[in-house]
Amino acid sequence: MSDAHAPRARLRLNVAHSSWELIWSHVHRVLVVNLGVAAANLPLLAALQAWHEPWRYPLLFGPLLLLLPGPSLAAAFAYFDAAGPDGTAPVRLYARAYRRLFRRAVRVSAPLLLVATAAVAEVAVLGSTPAGAVLVPTAAVVGAVAALAWVVALAAEARERTTGWLIHLLAPYLVVRHAPMSLFHLVLLGGGLLLVNQAPLAGLAVVPGCVLFVVWHHCRSHPLPGGTTPWHSPRNATN
Repeated sequence: MSDAHAPRARLRLNVAHSSWELIWSHVHRVLVVNLGVAAANLPLLAALQAWHEPWRYPLLFGPLLLLLPGPSLAAAFAYFDAAGPDGTAPVRLYARAYRRLFRRAVRVSAPLLLVATAAVAEVAVLGSTPAGAVLVPTAAVVGAVAALAWVVALAAEARERTTGWLIHLLAPYLVVRHAPMSLFHLVLLGGGLLLVNQAPLAGLAVVPGCVLFVVWHHCRSHPLPGGTTPWHSPRNATN
């Protein structure tokens, strides 16, 4: 029989069912978080589209920045905790976590966002002054630490393992202690914000869930106050 009439080999994808289930669970978590973050921050996104220089309108963007991003990120971390590293959770759990964590997330966000905003304002004001060469790098570092501590504090608040003023002291300490991972998170979060700013629809459909999943996964290894055990959700602790 000639080679022209030889049967053609079929291309087979030897992917186990468990692998497809793992892929789908990750896609499901990312889509739920993307939808929740986009819906919760819709007023802020609309305001950013209408006013392209938000620092000129502090009375408008101040309350929006305080009330919207923090609870949505805390709800995302709580949703990841409920789903686990490789599982899924119903969409309603995100909405429940948002309502449950709203006040605590705002309380946690207030001082850290105030420090980060003040540092950004100092960089903008002092950048063209003679003292800028000395003060701007310091203000930039303080702002970066405060912004990263804000994310870490929200992850801790979502687990309900720290309370009160302790979380505001623990989060900056963890950021400085895990400096290489904090720098990675800073690049990851900054790149995500840049992608969302350049392509809002495509960025919101893909970026937030992926970035927050990586940050959440790394935050699980941070020590708890009063001990050195990692953060583990109650669901995972029983498995």
